[in-house]
Amino acid sequence: MENCMKTPIKHRHMKTSSHPLRNAWIHVILAAGSLCCLVPFVLVVIISFTEEKAILQNGYSFFPARWSLAAYRYLLADFSGIVRGYMITILVTLTGTLAHLIIGSMLAYTLSRRDYPYRGLLSFFVFFTMLFNGGLVPWYLVYSNFLHIKDSVFALIVPNLMLSGFNVMVMRTFFQNSIPPSLIESAYLDGAGEFQIYRKIVVPLSRPVLATVGFMVVLNYWNDWYNSLVFMTNDKTVSLQYLMTKVLLNIQALKAQQSQMTPDMLKALGNMPSESIRMAMAVVGAGPMLLIFPFFRKYLVSGLTIGAVKG
Repeated sequence: MENCMKTPIKHRHMKTSSHPLRNAWIHVILAAGSLCCLVPFVLVVIISFTEEKAILQNGYSFFPARWSLAAYRYLLADFSGIVRGYMITILVTLTGTLAHLIIGSMLAYTLSRRDYPYRGLLSFFVFFTMLFNGGLVPWYLVYSNFLHIKDSVFALIVPNLMLSGFNVMVMRTFFQNSIPPSLIESAYLDGAGEFQIYRKIVVPLSRPVLATVGFMVVLNYWNDWYNSLVFMTNDKTVSLQYLMTKVLLNIQALKAQQSQMTPDMLKALGNMPSESIRMAMAVVGAGPMLLIFPFFRKYLVSGLTIGAVKG
């Protein structure tokens, strides 16, 4: 009897002794994955400070032969325009993300309530927008001729980005699986209204999914340049990403006209940092996102996984 009882204890001890080794392998794999993500960005930063001729002669390298700030000088030649683009992009990102979370979470909370009579029909409309759209021409005409938001900041906020059916479905699933119906019923019994339940119970309990969706929306707004291209005719109200894309397109247009240039113009074009400026644009555009990512990191996994598991 004593031998039978000692055996499982020994096995349990052997299993626990293997945990440190298994954890070490997990750490090694995660460290290797982190390096695979970090090394390309480090290379981008180094190339942005590399002289253009060194790139053409030796290619991309972690140890460039010559360093240069020409790419940043060329990119920041219109410093006031870059600063204005930053301000517009920050304003659009903050305003659009806040509106997206408020409208989307309200709609998702409505869809999560099983006692809502039109829940199925409204869910169909939300899901339908994930599969089909009206096309480019109707999309442009609605916003420019019907809503009249062309050449305004609203053209950078509303089209395509104000609401997303996918994000609504993610939040709806989170509300259904993570907020007990008994909690809402008890709030009803205490005399709370629908908006009060949403504001004081649903929103505080939904911080992980709101942070996760908010981070994805922030990335979409920050990286958007297409709305500026379609709806804006004045460079004073365009986003930062469009300004940098325009710089790159201007360089490509100049290179396409080399046959019509004088020798002095060709020499100036040869000294233009066409390769390193691509990397400088990536650094300038992605820098703020790298700074805010740590504030969202702890919510990203929990927000998506909790919303995907049925309770």
